Amino acid sequence: MGRSRGVAVVVAGLVLAVGGCGEGGTDGKAARASAEPKPARSPSSSPSSELVEWAGDMCESTVALRNLRKESAADLKEIRDSDDETGMLAHARALSYLSSTPADVETVADGLEDLGPSGVPAADRLRDALRKKVRSVANELEAQSPAVGLEYAESTVADVDERVQSLTPPQPDLPALAKRIPRLAAAYEQAEQCAPGWQPDESSGEGDSAAPDPTGPLPKAADGKNYQACSDGACEVLVTSTADITAKGTKVHVIVADDSITFQSGGGVMQFGGAGGEAGFGNGLKANVVAHNKDGAVLKFARP
Repeated sequence: MGRSRGVAVVVAGLVLAVGGCGEGGTDGKAARASAEPKPARSPSSSPSSELVEWAGDMCESTVALRNLRKESAADLKEIRDSDDETGMLAHARALSYLSSTPADVETVADGLEDLGPSGVPAADRLRDALRKKVRSVANELEAQSPAVGLEYAESTVADVDERVQSLTPPQPDLPALAKRIPRLAAAYEQAEQCAPGWQPDESSGEGDSAAPDPTGPLPKAADGKNYQACSDGACEVLVTSTADITAKGTKVHVIVADDSITFQSGGGVMQFGGAGGEAGFGNGLKANVVAHNKDGAVLKFARP
């Protein structure tokens, strides 16, 4: 009996001890935690203006490449669809493409090389990879022989377009990185150039002189489409597509496209992108582009 009571006392003491631990344990910890000052939560910081600017510049380069790929594909189709019997219209369009496309790629390459670090390692790796890709294509196009481009213009266009189409952003691209990196996401959302559908305003360049309006009506050509009037070397004629003109014994094939005027005489080719151009020929004959738009060109031939 005495042994049983001793066991009971010990058990009771254990219960009290456990109960005391419970009161001073969980509840006590809660009380102490509530009494201790909590660390202040760091407020979500806005992206720096530098990072917003960086994201905008990166998006602008990406848009420029997307536009370049789209325009290159359209130009290639237009060249292939040119159906004039002589093939001269396709040749002229090919020359125009080959003269302008390398410069467009070089412009994007220069912009990427001017783009400094963002401070976000993953974004800088993307910039470096895209910079390397665009610079490689720009160098390839620059190294291409102009003589080869002139002689085999139409076939060369397809090769150049293939290189242009390769200019896609490496993966993960900027939108994908923005989904993973909150700081970059905030900058991406604030950058104007990263908004869906954004396009550069080409008319807002500072210091650029206003280009003549190419949509206005052409002035009246003194000799209209009477190309026989040029036989003595002096005339002012309208060409709306192609024309063969003999002026002072010099035969000139003229091709007028939406964005260029091409003169071919003998083995020489001269091309101009709008009003003001002057083509000179071996016997002193000159042809001036008086006006040019989508409807045609007014050309003035003159002898010395």
